[in-house]
Amino acid sequence: MRRRSFFKLGSLAALGSTLVNPINTFAGNNDISLNSTSKKAKNIIFMVSDGMSSGTLNLANMYSNRIFGKNNNWLQLYIDNKVSRGIMDMASASSIVTDSAAASSSWGGGARVNNGSLNISPSGEENMPIWQKFKAKGKKAGCVTTVPITHATPAGFTVAMKSRNDQSAIAEEYLRIGYDVLLGGGQKYFSAEHRKDKKDMFTAFAQQNYVVAKIKSDLKNIDKSKKILGVFDFDALPYQIDRKQSAELTNSIPTLAEMTEIAINQMKDHREGFVLQVESGKVDWAAHANDVSALIHEQLQFDEAIAVAMKFAEQDKNTLVVITTDHGNANPGMIYGKYANEHFDSLAKYNFTNEYILNNIKNNQSESQIKEFIKSSINVELNDEETKTITSYYNGLKKGDDGLYNYKHLPFSAFAEIQKKYNSVGWISMDHSADYVEVAMFGPGNHLHKPFMKNTDMHYLLLEAAEVENKF
Repeated sequence: MRRRSFFKLGSLAALGSTLVNPINTFAGNNDISLNSTSKKAKNIIFMVSDGMSSGTLNLANMYSNRIFGKNNNWLQLYIDNKVSRGIMDMASASSIVTDSAAASSSWGGGARVNNGSLNISPSGEENMPIWQKFKAKGKKAGCVTTVPITHATPAGFTVAMKSRNDQSAIAEEYLRIGYDVLLGGGQKYFSAEHRKDKKDMFTAFAQQNYVVAKIKSDLKNIDKSKKILGVFDFDALPYQIDRKQSAELTNSIPTLAEMTEIAINQMKDHREGFVLQVESGKVDWAAHANDVSALIHEQLQFDEAIAVAMKFAEQDKNTLVVITTDHGNANPGMIYGKYANEHFDSLAKYNFTNEYILNNIKNNQSESQIKEFIKSSINVELNDEETKTITSYYNGLKKGDDGLYNYKHLPFSAFAEIQKKYNSVGWISMDHSADYVEVAMFGPGNHLHKPFMKNTDMHYLLLEAAEVENKF
């Protein structure tokens, strides 16, 4: 059962002061100096929780602490003093509030570009993406993500295009350049049936020594001499919390951690090393929707991928791991109140995302039916006025051919505002913010990490860490 079918079934997804200072407060057994060496980084794993405000990291760690009784992996790295830590300015050439294309391009091309652009400077100059530079030096290169593999963040490390929106052309560029591992969503950009030009990119990749995977089982026992294109859903992959409610989705679509492990295993034995970008892209999508259950579980999914990367890097000792985000989004946070603890803990009873819930409400359902459906999904019983607010959005609303409503017409903001009364989580907007972002580094090259960075500095840090001269 694919994601779109899944939605059809029901009728149809500032850290600062809130986190303790691990250096001053905890006596961890690890010393960051042990990992701060001038040793060359043979491999680089660059991890991006897209659209992660500091509040998102905070919420996910509180959830992990209160529900699972432990810190998440990212925060535990701080507590154990295993990583260097700093913040980074992510402004683009056109705005102090970046989009994902310009953010990734600042790292990928070493220059700030306008929002919406991929490694094309405002003057029209093309900046060579960093994964192309590493491939030119003999390394293997790949990307894994929970959104379309052709989306802005992987594209910013891999291609130069005037517009992030031309994802069909980005798919063609991936094949031309010959990236070694590509795992994520976005079948519509590869399928002849859905591409405007009717090109069958799946066949084109298969003819160029790629294993083409469309379900998780296709990833078993892949020959190390092969490249991999894994595209597991029509658009983005399902939200993790929704995925867990379906055995078929769980069996057919890999998690971010599983894709990360597969990518590392496929490239780790290459003599010249590898570079890998790992993106939790739906953290950003959840923040845009003010969807708290989606947000927390996508961040926790990213955290599981951190564990995979760190396990490899600690054993390998030749791998630089960078953990960061490209911008804030919606800046969620817990709000003071008498029942804040109880309200937050109630999030453990949320079984589905707001996306799933709002797409499964029928415009011919009664208010009592809608109230009961919401209660069965998140264990919250709305009052009559709140139910009327939600119901009002469905008057005359019709689903498209895919069985889903127009995303822009659904009451995401109104539903989040109603939920705030029950979970005490507030949001400032449904869009990106200009926050300085968290950066953590582990392994050879992290001695180059400064407490405050400009986004473009990252490009040159990665090259220097790998001792790759910037002459191309």
